[in-house]
Amino acid sequence: METFIGIDYPTWWFLIVGAVFSGYAVLDGFDFGAGAWHLFFKKEKSRRIALNAIGPVWDGNEVWLVIGGGALFAGFPVVYATILSAMYIPFMLFLMFIILRAISIEFRSKEKMLWWRKMWDVTYSVSSIMLALMLGIVLGNVLQGFPLTENEELSVPLLHVLNPFSLLVGATTLALFMMHGAIYLTMKTEGRLFAKLTILLKRAIIAFVVLFSISTIYTLIYIPHLSDKFKEFPALFIVPLMAILSIANIPRLTSKRKYFAAFLFSALAICLLFIIVAIELYPVILFSTIDPQYHITIYDASSSIKTLKIMLTFAAIGVPLIASYTFFVYRTFRGVVKLDETSY
Repeated sequence: METFIGIDYPTWWFLIVGAVFSGYAVLDGFDFGAGAWHLFFKKEKSRRIALNAIGPVWDGNEVWLVIGGGALFAGFPVVYATILSAMYIPFMLFLMFIILRAISIEFRSKEKMLWWRKMWDVTYSVSSIMLALMLGIVLGNVLQGFPLTENEELSVPLLHVLNPFSLLVGATTLALFMMHGAIYLTMKTEGRLFAKLTILLKRAIIAFVVLFSISTIYTLIYIPHLSDKFKEFPALFIVPLMAILSIANIPRLTSKRKYFAAFLFSALAICLLFIIVAIELYPVILFSTIDPQYHITIYDASSSIKTLKIMLTFAAIGVPLIASYTFFVYRTFRGVVKLDETSY
């Protein structure tokens, strides 16, 4: 197996795919969280402020999803095909809700009728909640595994996809994004809306900590293969320890009204949780619940070395450019939201 700087190309691509999806979770995560809170704001002005807090950035954040999907397809076409085949209905629902969410943001303020705005408010909030849930459900199924056989093709019934573990991971993901989104909104608001968000944030932190604890205990008891790497290499326990410390630091910082620092630690926690997932999977990328011999590893699923080399060059150029653009947009639109005639 050819290597680059001492690391083989499939591993490099595994790290790239993980990094891009981590970036997507951090960026679109607070979008989904902000949307999930939308119906908790009763006043028209509050809803408009919350909507305009993500207005300049939400569509740019979704670029990371496109990059992640493209990276997965380019680097691991077998995994791409297998996951889409196994979870066809959830992915179609995800596509539907992401379209509805975008339409809601753009259409809501086009008309002044109360029923019109309420309709799109509900659509926007429900879509955001469902998107967060489904991302967690997909992740839960990937961690738990699929009934893979030698042909690597399968169709999993929807009821099997909605298993207890995936639903628990979905609920935990939603709570995490709602916490992340509430922190972001506190940085973009003031006055009574800010005061209300501080209360909602406390509830989100409690909900996430409780669900995260339950998910961890459930995983250790019922999904034992996910802890094998940590048992084999005890030094890796530093990663979950850092994740726990990052999560624990969030309520401390919010109590001191250091919301930007809390947001950074929330983003760090998301990234560390993705690193834990990567450790639990590597080098397997899809587990078989039927027989370990049918596990799909990064080496079984990767494209040719020549393809990975070429795509690695594109990634080395493209990802920093997208990251730079993202930084520029956030820096340009930093600060508290002020409504004007151009606002949503």
